Amino acid sequence: SEGVKEQAAMLTRRLQKNSNWITFRLAITRSVNMKHLIVTVTLLLAGISMPAYAQFAKAEDAIKYRQSALFVMGQHFTRLAGMAQGKIPFDAKAAADNAAVVESMSKLPWAGFGEGTNQGGNTKAKPEVWSDNAKFKEAADKMMAEVVKLNTAAKTGKLDDLKSAVSATGGTCKNCHDNFRNK
Repeated sequence: SEGVKEQAAMLTRRLQKNSNWITFRLAITRSVNMKHLIVTVTLLLAGISMPAYAQFAKAEDAIKYRQSALFVMGQHFTRLAGMAQGKIPFDAKAAADNAAVVESMSKLPWAGFGEGTNQGGNTKAKPEVWSDNAKFKEAADKMMAEVVKLNTAAKTGKLDDLKSAVSATGGTCKNCHDNFRNK
């Protein structure tokens, strides 16, 4: 590793003297970025090809995972709701940042609802999550669609847009809690 660093430093010094320095630097940057892209795509494809339940060693792990994802999403959504309801001052940048987190997190918890995760751990999920899974997935899809709209509304920097989107998104959350979550 040290030898490679020394060679790179020597090459860098030589190339800095030449007018090709910028071309060399761009070539290295492109090469490194391409390697990162290849690794990322490979890992992504490997992850997609594995069933969701394979992500968790035990049902308790899946339950903790989904609860953690929903908790983080809820924390950031609560900040947006506070702004929309006038409980905390509206901050356009904070709203956009929180909405982006909510959108990212909204995609995560569903892998934690696999077969066998209805028991074990401290789950509040109703049996209907598994017995009426199509309806559950529909509710999850509706929520994720509203979260995309929420993120778009937050990016406008307009409180009225945020209020409308928070209301619609909150409605999908309530629907899922009412139908699929024990109190």
